[in-house]
Parts: sequence; structure tokens; C-alpha cells
Amino acid sequence: MADIDFPLEDILLRGAGATPMLELQAVEKRFDLSAPLFRRLVTREGRRILRAVDGVSLAIPKGSTLALVGESGSGKSTLARLAVGLHQAEGGQVLFDGQTLAAARRDPGQRRRMQMIFQDPYASLNPRWRVRKIIAEPLRLYRLCATRAALAERVAGLLTAVGLSPDDGEKYPHEFSGGQRQRISIARALASNPDFLVCDEPTSALDVSVQAQIINLMAQLQRELGLTYLFISHNLAVVRQVSDRVGVMYAGRLIELSDAEALFTAPRHPYTAALLAALPDPHRPGMERSVIGGEVANPISPPAGCGFHPRCPLASPLCRVERPALRPVDGRLVACHAA
Repeated sequence: MADIDFPLEDILLRGAGATPMLELQAVEKRFDLSAPLFRRLVTREGRRILRAVDGVSLAIPKGSTLALVGESGSGKSTLARLAVGLHQAEGGQVLFDGQTLAAARRDPGQRRRMQMIFQDPYASLNPRWRVRKIIAEPLRLYRLCATRAALAERVAGLLTAVGLSPDDGEKYPHEFSGGQRQRISIARALASNPDFLVCDEPTSALDVSVQAQIINLMAQLQRELGLTYLFISHNLAVVRQVSDRVGVMYAGRLIELSDAEALFTAPRHPYTAALLAALPDPHRPGMERSVIGGEVANPISPPAGCGFHPRCPLASPLCRVERPALRPVDGRLVACHAA
């Protein structure tokens, strides 16, 4: 695996005691942003390749929540789509419950076990369908209900499970608030009886009070159904509340992976520390917050060595020439020469 010279299980699955639900092994994803061939020949431009995910390895134990954090453009959402097969990896391998993702997606019985909750609930719901039809679609696709009566009963049960009324099934998505639409998205995701949910910024478009309701609902569903979550978020306060382990991404790479409480208490990577320093402290309301200087590394032409070194207060000459590998530091993984 790229950049790793020790058994992943030593830290990635420390204390899990089970086969991971999802495992990424040196996964890479590139996007070709080059101009058309004729234009490149005329202007003598080279190809422009964006490395959205660059050799990421991680594992998520069953029944747990792994959160990914980082600035916009760090590769979190691309990694989420790789995890469920919406993007095809150019390098590395994705394993779902010990089986390659490609093989799992060919098997309807396995494919229904993975679902995704998108950031914008309204954009992910068909505005021309009634809610009952939206939620019933996975049930029909995977033939999980034998009769119409069983289908209607299952849809009503899903609406009730996410805090809505069965009568809401007759309405259209535009008749609901943002929080209610996200509940509908969750009900649709649960319809196929999944074991693994990818949650891509599920609360970012919601008010703070509604965010708390959705987070509490997801925690309750995890306890009751034994779900495994890959949780993507910019909100570190939410991440601390929901996650068992946290991965920090920068410029397409995983730079720190740790138990949630350890990461928030004592971050080891300078970028992680800078993210946490930017959070408001309720115990010191007048304190000036620290802001990370500089620009995010360009994934098309990243800097040599460590991608964070142009913004890092601890950068050394070594950081400018050698890319740090993920290595164990105090029971976690850190990609930093100064850690």
C-alpha cells in the first residue's frame, strides 16, 4: 500500500475485533481536465490531471462511525463516492465486507447493503414524485415487499421511524422544510435495509436546531440497526459528537487518522491543530481565533514534498523535498515529519 510500511490492522482496526465493513487500500482517483486535443496541439499545452484522491488507505469497523474532515477540495466527497461505487478508482482497491466493491455491486443482495445520504436533500429527491413513491423505489428495485399492502406498510413504517407521519407520503418534496426533506432522504436510504451508509455533509444546509435533530436521529438508528457510517463534514463540533474515529484529509491525502477524542484533545499534525484552533471556544468568548494562512494546495500541480509545507509553521527543508508517509505516532497514523 502506498506510503505505509506496517500492518494496517495494527492501528486502522485497533480495538475493533472484526472484519471491516469498508476498507480502502491505496485508492486513487484522477480527473482529466485537459483541453481538447486540437487546442492542446495548437497552444502546446500539456494535459491537466487533477489528483482528487491520492493513495488513501483506511478501514471502518462494523457498527462504528468514521468521519472525514478537511477544507473544501481536500477530496472528502470524492472518497465518499468511491466508497459506494459512484466513482471508479484508477488505482488501489475498495473492499466491502471483505469482497471487492466491483463484485459487491454486481450482486443485488450486496448492493442494497450500501446507501448514500447526499448533502442537498432537495436535489436528491425527484420533485415530480410523491414521497411514498420516492421511498418505495428501493423496495421495488430489490423486491423486498411481496404485495402492495406490504409495500405501503413498509413505507409508513419508514416515515414513522424518521419522525414523520405516514400521511406525509402523499405530499411532494417541495412541501417540506429542509430538515424534513433530509429525513425523507434518510428514510429512502434505510428502505433497502442497508448495513453501511455514506453521509456526505447531511446537516450542512440545515439550521443548528435541525442539525441536532438529524444527528440524534442518525445516532438512534445506528444503535437500533447496527449501522456503519462514513460521515463527511466541515462541522468539527458535529464530527466530535458523532464519530468514533476521525480522518483528516488535505490535498487528496489522508494526513491523520485517530480516535475522535484523542484527535480533538491532542492533534499531532499541524494542519489538524490549525483546524481545531479555528473553532470558537465557548469558555473564552472574547478570544481571537487562529486562521490558517495561505491557499489550499492546487491538486493539479501540488507542491513538492509535503503538500501542506507552504502553510505549515513547522515546515523544514525536508518537508519541501520529501513527502511524509503515514506512520504510527502515539496510537494513531500521522503523515508529518515533525510529528
